[in-house]
Amino acid sequence: MIEKEVLVEVKNLKVVFGKGKNKFTAIDDVSFQIFKGETFGIVGESGSGKTTIGRAIMRINEVTEGQILYHGKSIQGKIPKEWDREITQKIQMIFQDPMASLNERAKVDYIVSEGLYPSKKYKDEAERQQKVRDALLNVGLLPEFSSRFPHEFSGGQRQRIGIARALVMEPEFIIADEPISALDVSIRAQVLNLLASLQQQNHLTYLFIAHDLSIVRFITDRTAVIYKGKIVELAETEKLFAHPLHPYTRALLSAVPEPNPYKEREKVVEVYDPSQHRYDQHPPSFIEIEDGHFILANEEELADYRILLKMEGTK
Repeated sequence: MIEKEVLVEVKNLKVVFGKGKNKFTAIDDVSFQIFKGETFGIVGESGSGKTTIGRAIMRINEVTEGQILYHGKSIQGKIPKEWDREITQKIQMIFQDPMASLNERAKVDYIVSEGLYPSKKYKDEAERQQKVRDALLNVGLLPEFSSRFPHEFSGGQRQRIGIARALVMEPEFIIADEPISALDVSIRAQVLNLLASLQQQNHLTYLFIAHDLSIVRFITDRTAVIYKGKIVELAETEKLFAHPLHPYTRALLSAVPEPNPYKEREKVVEVYDPSQHRYDQHPPSFIEIEDGHFILANEEELADYRILLKMEGTK
């Protein structure tokens, strides 16, 4: 079995906002690894902490406790200037709202070049312009668009500009924060296919953040399910969809619309009740229940989940 290279490792991450009475724990003891070349998904409802994790890796949100490692080296807090410059280039983010994330007063040429200016990743003006042209062509936009403003484009085109802005830095790791949720349904597949082909061409690794499980199934290799700042289940995406164990995962999956109207009518939507867990005396741990399949559970629940796995395996 080939040992996979760990590109990003998050260890016991905790992110707290506010102080005193206004203190709020957004992320609570979260751990996971992202392997080089894969698309790792984080899925959960609004306010669960998905974006906070992405922003913590990007160093936008400050880490309260825990570690974030990139190629085995810490990227949080005070780090050497050289390393800071390197990870600023190597880690890029595609934001959720293509309208809000682009400077309306700047032309596309400047927007795409934004990261190039401070990093001086070009010899002269001609090379900078060539890099912008190449980035726009890579995302299916004409180089002539560089002289236009964001408001002259559709939502899908604006998101492509956002992707070009990330690509021009020649990154290794891209955090895609709900990159298609603000787009029309007809445009979503185009952007997803674009991300998939860019991954192949440029050997990229993605952290894909979403709340839509059907999209996560389409694009990710492994998926973590997050609930109120804690990862409750993590597994290979197909395994997670075929054999969900945690009640919250099951509830999320039961709410995914069925294309078949007859199946949709017969479907039973599960409702997750957090009070079903008896964690007062026996708190849960994040445990590997089978190879590559992790779950948040205490000893009593683990026994039940193991029985469930055996039953699923014999089907």
